Amino acid sequence: MLEGIKRWFAGGAAASGPERDALSAWAASRQYMFRGVREGEGFVVEGRFGAIPWRLESGPSQRSYIKGSELRLRAELGVQSDLQLVLLNRALQEQMEATVFDTYVEGVQTRIDNQTPPEMRWLVMFPKLSGAELGPLRERFVALASIKNWLTQWLDGPLTGALAATALPPPTPFVLMISRGRLTLRMALEEPQPPALEGWIRLFELAMREARRVVAQNVHHAPSTQPSMWSASALPPGDERK
Repeated sequence: MLEGIKRWFAGGAAASGPERDALSAWAASRQYMFRGVREGEGFVVEGRFGAIPWRLESGPSQRSYIKGSELRLRAELGVQSDLQLVLLNRALQEQMEATVFDTYVEGVQTRIDNQTPPEMRWLVMFPKLSGAELGPLRERFVALASIKNWLTQWLDGPLTGALAATALPPPTPFVLMISRGRLTLRMALEEPQPPALEGWIRLFELAMREARRVVAQNVHHAPSTQPSMWSASALPPGDERK
């Protein structure tokens, strides 16, 4: 799995520009749904991981900390709604913390409002994992969560190796987060090409799979009176609870 991810990222060099026909053909070959957006700037790809649908969007950035084009991947996980978790690269963490300081300290603003992206708010709300807890990710990434044990279990497996293998230039903004039961990946990507998209989809699906593993572990060890953090209807075939 890890070697495959390395190959996908290594093959993800940007071309002169996205070729719509090539992207459409690639999506069809993977049994994904592909369509352009009405404004003509960007595209959407939809697929499934087992029974769970995911959606990839490429287009203008929806976050101020990403300039130009942005790649977004989203999937509804059905995990507990109070779980708030984010992993981001260190360059972006430093940029966000500087923005928070400039806006809410130097600017004498007394509170962070709802217009601030949640991933930025969480940087001042939740404790970060230590370097020892991050292991091979400690030089490049920062991670924090409202439920620390959930985060450490999520990273205690192949997801850490896959993240460490990403060929991501340090200045490139990258965010992997869970909020309101949804997993989201965001990153700057100016010229999306099939090999690179393939790699990010595989990483995203691995993050989905590892989230399911954490949920299963917690369900197994939780008292029987507690509800599952993952609804049976959202599980891939064969994973429904008996």
